[in-house]
Amino acid sequence: MTEKCIIIGASHAAAQLCISLRQGGWEGPITVIGDEEDLPYHRPPLSKDFLSGDKTLGDILIRPAEIYEKANIDLKLGVRVGAINREEKSILTEDGDIYPYDKLVLATGARIRNLPVPGEDLKGVYYLRDTKDVLAIKSQVAPGKRAVIIGGGYIGLETAASLRKQGMEVTILEAMPRILQRVTAPELSHFYKRVHQEEGVNILDGVVASEISKSNDRLKVSTSCQQNFDADMVIIGIGVIPNMELAEMSGLTVGNGVEVNAFCQTSDSDIYAAGDVTWHFNPIYDRHVRLESVPNATEQAKTVATHINGQPKPYNSLPWFWSDQYDLKLQIAGLSDGYDELIIRGDIENSREFAAFYFKGDKLLAVDAVNSPREFMLGRMVLGKGKTLDKKALVDDTADLKSAVI
Repeated sequence: MTEKCIIIGASHAAAQLCISLRQGGWEGPITVIGDEEDLPYHRPPLSKDFLSGDKTLGDILIRPAEIYEKANIDLKLGVRVGAINREEKSILTEDGDIYPYDKLVLATGARIRNLPVPGEDLKGVYYLRDTKDVLAIKSQVAPGKRAVIIGGGYIGLETAASLRKQGMEVTILEAMPRILQRVTAPELSHFYKRVHQEEGVNILDGVVASEISKSNDRLKVSTSCQQNFDADMVIIGIGVIPNMELAEMSGLTVGNGVEVNAFCQTSDSDIYAAGDVTWHFNPIYDRHVRLESVPNATEQAKTVATHINGQPKPYNSLPWFWSDQYDLKLQIAGLSDGYDELIIRGDIENSREFAAFYFKGDKLLAVDAVNSPREFMLGRMVLGKGKTLDKKALVDDTADLKSAVI
């Protein structure tokens, strides 16, 4: 009997997995079930080129429809899965349809974290997670209108840059003492705050939104320190939560996500997981992590495909990320948390081109490179090979960067 593979989720991991699985020799049916109605698309442009209007939905599709058709991939879009029956090896959709599987993959990603304040569900208040969210925001964008963005992470900052490009007045409210506090060093936070202020964005750190109200089609954001901000729209971006409820209900082992082994298998050997939903061990950093990262979703999908096809290759990838804001391309290699020394190569105070190297002792942990692709590529290479860099050579901007590798 021909074996069946079902993939729950229809974003980056699923789009890569179904094609890799077929290319690797899987001959049985492959069904991809996703709750959005659009074909799988690239999510990073949502807060960037798609929001700014520089790209359309067609431009951001991961693959055109004919690629899935040619590979005989059955896409069931706009469908939600309600339960997994591990004993019978089947899944049940919320429409009541039952699909049997031999191999099941959870590529369910993550959902937005709601802001627990009164008024967060008012008309004109938006979250930014899918194309519908962005299209709703775009319909209200106009020069001179005011937007208040709650949350000063990468999504909030990218959204601010896209709205400023379209002539809107933008205020960012960040509850923590500085923007990007969870993901980068104070020096990088100060740099991005300076750049956004130069571009006309009003950023307030340590300000907690306590209520959103509406009067005469005008929104007002109130804070715990008794400040009020009028707005035509409010956009909330305060992080995401992994969609692991299906795994939990079916008794799979979970942590800060669905726990998987080096081959992305869950505690049930016939069920895999890939992408933002996974809680996985990263051998480079010798600890479990959950990554919100397109490259990670892609690499884990390839790991699942090779294992299902009997050509196992354990996951061993360096985490990397990027963010585009204005004329700045930030490329990040590695994970910086736990660092005890930061070395800046370049002029972070006056230019828009530099690289920040994070060390713990003599070990290089990560690189944040702003408009510095050479430093980013070197950092990826060094971290991927388990090497490090000579700190004295890094400090000397005139020294050949390659000579710093040790």
